[in-house]
Amino acid sequence: MPVNNPKVAVLLAAFNGMQWIEEQLDSILGQSGVDVTVHISIDPSSDGTERWCLDYAAKHPCVSVLPYADVFGGASRNFFRLIRDVAVDKFDYVAFADQDDVWYADKLERAIREIRSRKVSAYSSNVVAFWPDGRRHLLDKAQPQTAWDFLFEAAGPGCTYVFTCELVKSLKVSMLANWSELQRVSLHDWYFYAFARSRKYKWFIDARPSMNYRQHERNQVGANTGVASLMSRYKTIHDGWWFSQVRLIARLSDLEQDSFVRQWLSLRRWQLVKLSFTARQCRRRGRDKLFFFCICWAAALIGSEAR
Repeated sequence: MPVNNPKVAVLLAAFNGMQWIEEQLDSILGQSGVDVTVHISIDPSSDGTERWCLDYAAKHPCVSVLPYADVFGGASRNFFRLIRDVAVDKFDYVAFADQDDVWYADKLERAIREIRSRKVSAYSSNVVAFWPDGRRHLLDKAQPQTAWDFLFEAAGPGCTYVFTCELVKSLKVSMLANWSELQRVSLHDWYFYAFARSRKYKWFIDARPSMNYRQHERNQVGANTGVASLMSRYKTIHDGWWFSQVRLIARLSDLEQDSFVRQWLSLRRWQLVKLSFTARQCRRRGRDKLFFFCICWAAALIGSEAR
């Protein structure tokens, strides 16, 4: 008897991706043990990405390009559009893809096996960052989840996320109800993680990498490695962007009235000091807990509060 493979919708956001998108699509269509359909949404590009994707889709029946919708200006709004416009009801799972990575052949098969065996609704994994000069570095995001980490960080790169169809349908309902405010969310992977965890969906973070995560000068969000990355992260916090996103994520997660969140949501100086002492609950990795503690104190002392 023929085996019915799980049906997976892969949502791919593209923009000026001609250098890399063919290798990525080939790695997606080469997935083992699953039936894949790729839906591509393209932010208007200047390098011929649209025309190339249309030609590629014409040769591959399991690939479709969504019609022009808007100038998104970033990956998050593009992924929001994909969830809004792709009918996922006929699929078992939904996965998210960037245009410039390379997936391991068993990425989706392994994710689905973990979702089923662990009885969870969402999966993400570590990745191996790689650079044009041949450098490679494991990005480890698989530390144990904490009570409130989802309000302060993502579960890892969104391009590793695989969701059950049930979770995506619930996410879609909430997104449509909050569509206008949602456009202010800068990082879709952070928001998706917060939505799932705040609604008590179970999530598994796999320590085994599932893909090669390409690094280049046009990465919207790249690997957090080195001093330059640390300084860049500090700047986003000092400028108020990070704290403003924390408050936005909390509101979109319907947690404004939660007793823990109410203690710091206004992010006044004394609240930031109090929040610093909950670092163990707010981040996963040890060094990030320390960084969180220091940033809360720095923001309180310097007076850089969320805008």
